[in-house]
Amino acid sequence: MKNAILVSVSLILFLACQPEKKEKKFDTQSYEKTKETLADKEKNNAAKFLKVDNKDRKNLIGQTVVIGHITNKATICTFKDIELKMSFYSKTATKLDEGIETIYETIPPGETVKFKTKYFAPKGADSVAIQVLKAIGEVKE
Repeated sequence: MKNAILVSVSLILFLACQPEKKEKKFDTQSYEKTKETLADKEKNNAAKFLKVDNKDRKNLIGQTVVIGHITNKATICTFKDIELKMSFYSKTATKLDEGIETIYETIPPGETVKFKTKYFAPKGADSVAIQVLKAIGEVKE
C-alpha cells in the first residue's frame, strides 16, 4: 500500500514539474512576406474581389438606367477606376449588345460604392448583366 501511495505521489510530482511551453516569437519578416503575397493576389485578381449587384429600368426617353453597387471584398487592397462590361440580353437570353463603362471611384477594403449609368440599349433588350473586367489595385500602408 505504501508503495502505491509513493508511486502515485511521485507520478503527480513528475507530471506537475513539466517545463512550460515557450511562446513563439512573432516573425515580422514572414508576416511581411505573407502580406505582400496577399496584396499581389488581390491586386492581380480584381474581378475576384469586386462584387457587383445591379438593377435596371427604362426612363422617359427610352434609355436603360442601370443602378448598382460595387463591393470590395479584398482585405488589404484598395481598388479604383473599375472597368465594367455591360451585356444586354433579350427575353430569350440572346446577347444583343455590350458596352464598357468605367467607374472612377476609389473603393477601400470592405466598402461599397454606388454607381448609376444610362444607355440606349438595343431594341428588345430585357436585362443587363455586369461583369468586372479590370481595376487598378493599390495597397495603402
